[in-house]
Amino acid sequence: MMPSTQQEFELTVNGIRHRVVAEPSTPLLYILRQDLQLKGVRFGCGAGNCGSCTVQVDGRAVQSCDLPLEALGNGAVTTIEGLGSATAPHVVQQAFVDEQAAQCGYCINGIMMSVAALVARNPTPTDAELLDALDRHLCRCGTHVRILRAARRAIATLAAQADARETAEETAKDSAP
Repeated sequence: MMPSTQQEFELTVNGIRHRVVAEPSTPLLYILRQDLQLKGVRFGCGAGNCGSCTVQVDGRAVQSCDLPLEALGNGAVTTIEGLGSATAPHVVQQAFVDEQAAQCGYCINGIMMSVAALVARNPTPTDAELLDALDRHLCRCGTHVRILRAARRAIATLAAQADARETAEETAKDSAP
């Protein structure tokens, strides 16, 4: 019988600290779905090629199926469950609902995580940057046009929110004695 190489890992997922015992090479996807019961993260290809398993680690979109637990380090993980809620959706989630961007929905969570990561670091990405962020995602239902429309809607909403904040700040500055 081979000795166990399982280790205890501490990880932060959706702002909550967790302890898990696993093999160091266990993909983060398995920990999220099986140990933490976060089913919004999907298993697609298992090779990092389809994007269904995309989560954010320290704000960067990563495929969790090919990220070994030992490589996570102290990275903070955000899954679709931590992005927003039914009562307070993230702007990207709301845009995808408004544009009815999902058909079967299998790929959409990963796509939304990538779009949210993109707009967090660049609120006004070009179409080329948006397409690059979505390059590792596959949608077999063919809702690509609606997905792009939803992403562009989220970008436009964020731009409008930034403009409104800027206008409010200017108004407050002008009103100050």
